[in-house]
Amino acid sequence: MSSQPTTPPTQQPPTKKPSTLTALSILTVLIAVSLAFFIGYNTNNNTTEEQQPHSQTANLFGLKRFFSSTPAVSREISKTASRKAGSEKMSRTPIYFLSHGGTDHPAYKKLGQIGKEITTKVKPKAVVVFSAHWQAGRDTIQVNTAEITDLIYDFYGFPSHFYKEKYPNVGSREVANKVLDLLGKAGIKAEGVKRGLDHGVWASFKCAFEPESNPLNVPIVQVSLFKNEDPVAHYRLGQAVSSLRDENILIIVSGMAVHNLRDLWFSMNDSRPLPYTTSFDEALKKAATAPPAEREQALTDLLKRPDARQAHPTFDHLLPIHVGAGAAGDDVDTMVDELNTMHGHIRKCGKFAMRTPSRACSDISN
Repeated sequence: MSSQPTTPPTQQPPTKKPSTLTALSILTVLIAVSLAFFIGYNTNNNTTEEQQPHSQTANLFGLKRFFSSTPAVSREISKTASRKAGSEKMSRTPIYFLSHGGTDHPAYKKLGQIGKEITTKVKPKAVVVFSAHWQAGRDTIQVNTAEITDLIYDFYGFPSHFYKEKYPNVGSREVANKVLDLLGKAGIKAEGVKRGLDHGVWASFKCAFEPESNPLNVPIVQVSLFKNEDPVAHYRLGQAVSSLRDENILIIVSGMAVHNLRDLWFSMNDSRPLPYTTSFDEALKKAATAPPAEREQALTDLLKRPDARQAHPTFDHLLPIHVGAGAAGDDVDTMVDELNTMHGHIRKCGKFAMRTPSRACSDISN
């Protein structure tokens, strides 16, 4: 009997298994590269407003990650965390001191420059402002909790158009409550009230944040001073609210370097600074730029100078600087390096914690 020839079983190509392994390896590498790129890309595109000033550096790191050879994911996460922590530390808002004044003062452009810096670089989510024109109780601070605030025309004897000025603004109950909470934790007696914005706020804000060309577009919450002349108490007031800066809330204090209305009116026809204005201003600058460990005492000693009562018959326009210095903490001051004089008085602005100094300001001398 003859048997049918049997067909040998089909052999699997010996290269199939290696091919599968190769494909899987390539796929794994591609996934790893994609993941590394995604981490670098996503980190840079999640930059917050506070980190935006550093976005060019962040993008540079993203490009380095993209063109480098697949770094370990853990290393990327570590770098990202370190960079984020550094950005958060640097993003603490500065403190601004503004002299307040009329919207037609020659220093209008300087205030506009300061306002532009705030809206384009600082980009706060709210502003808390202390003005020389609101003093509550001897041991009590008041905080404006109103959502809608009118303007207060708290000055006298000026041309009628000053009493027709408008400045659009809104308040924030949420931010006001934050301030009240911080004051309570610091042992400072405080209460919420509903009040308008006095000219210590709106006069300089209208110049700095011109409603059409450079609107502020964030809530403004005004806080009072104490109705006393204690520099230490006002320094502590600033310290109590300092942590607002870590929440991207900007603190502005409004007063004057020199404020003597009697001498102002008598020197209307002379633009030269009176002698005591120059000496006191220099002392103020020296105190404000003192090392942080010495600053509080230096600012306290200002009130004891022989020319202090000439420069400030009452200290209400000086004490906002003490509030600002207290809120600045260990920040280094970059006070004014340019003065603007008018009728024998010196107006100035300054800020803590930023490298570029802001300069001279405006004034309704009231």
